Amino acid sequence: MSYIKNPSSIEKRSFQIIKSEIRDQYPDYQFQSEMEESIIKRCIHTTGDFDYLKTLEFHQDAIESILSVFQEKGTILFDSPISLNGINKRVLDKMGVTYVCLVPQGCGLKSGKTRAQQAIDLAKEIAGPKLFAFGESTEGLTYLLENMNAGELDAAAILALPVGFQDVLEVKEAVRQSSLPSIVNAGYKGGATLVVAVLNAILYQTGQVETEDYVRYSTKQNQE
Repeated sequence: MSYIKNPSSIEKRSFQIIKSEIRDQYPDYQFQSEMEESIIKRCIHTTGDFDYLKTLEFHQDAIESILSVFQEKGTILFDSPISLNGINKRVLDKMGVTYVCLVPQGCGLKSGKTRAQQAIDLAKEIAGPKLFAFGESTEGLTYLLENMNAGELDAAAILALPVGFQDVLEVKEAVRQSSLPSIVNAGYKGGATLVVAVLNAILYQTGQVETEDYVRYSTKQNQE
């Protein structure tokens, strides 16, 4: 067996295989836009799962709303340090976009609220347009929606990608039924790494990331 040592060659070959599989297994499949194609293929590349062709949903001009958060130098709020660690911070810094993990450090329960609820309360103190990127906490996402319905918190867009079983289907459906710009994955699948895949795919398509730099960054993150 010959080994491919150049990361960019591995990346290129991987996407060639993905393209070939889609062509052979889903010959009638049509992507709605170049951006959606990039996101879905990146999710497949990250997970090895072609179900994302059918389950990843884009609602209420979600991509345009996410791009607006970037353009307006807003804030991305994560529910997992895994997602925070995986995004291309160099490019976000260049764009002037702030990013923070909402998990409170050393947060107790004196307020009578759970850690997830207290994390959402922290978001109320952050000014400017906000993108909530959730891949783990269904409770946090539920509490976020409650606060938004009560008019206590605004979101420019939501990545509703939690993985799991408890209340996962219900909270994803609640996001679907709202008027919020959102990217939702139907079913039980999702996760922090899926959040990374979606955001990095969008950043790549903005033209802020050169191909070689993107591959180097992705490889570095996979090694850490």
